[in-house]
Amino acid sequence: MHWLWVTGGLTALGLGMIGIFLPLVPTVPFLILAAFCFARSSERLHRWLLSHPVMGPPIQDWERSGAISLRGKKLATLSMVAVLGLSVGMELRPTILAIQAAVLTVTGIFIWTRPSA
Repeated sequence: MHWLWVTGGLTALGLGMIGIFLPLVPTVPFLILAAFCFARSSERLHRWLLSHPVMGPPIQDWERSGAISLRGKKLATLSMVAVLGLSVGMELRPTILAIQAAVLTVTGIFIWTRPSA
């Protein structure tokens, strides 16, 4: 079971790192998942992730109080609007646009109802 948690943590960490460079891939949710997996498998990796100067603070905010930074909220909202705008520009079917808009709206509500770090 230990290796399953380590593998999950490394996979989530890799996806989070990809998200740093690709604006539409979420970063922090994958880092939070990596921290969750590492907490169950590797104290050393968990401690490294939480103490990292860039990746650590958002994870600590979430673990401490379920908080998301105001900057993070704004960037997430901007990304969601950009994705929806791209979909509209691609002239996707109205049903797909409606589903996408509904999912993004619910996601936005979740993000903006979290406390600010």
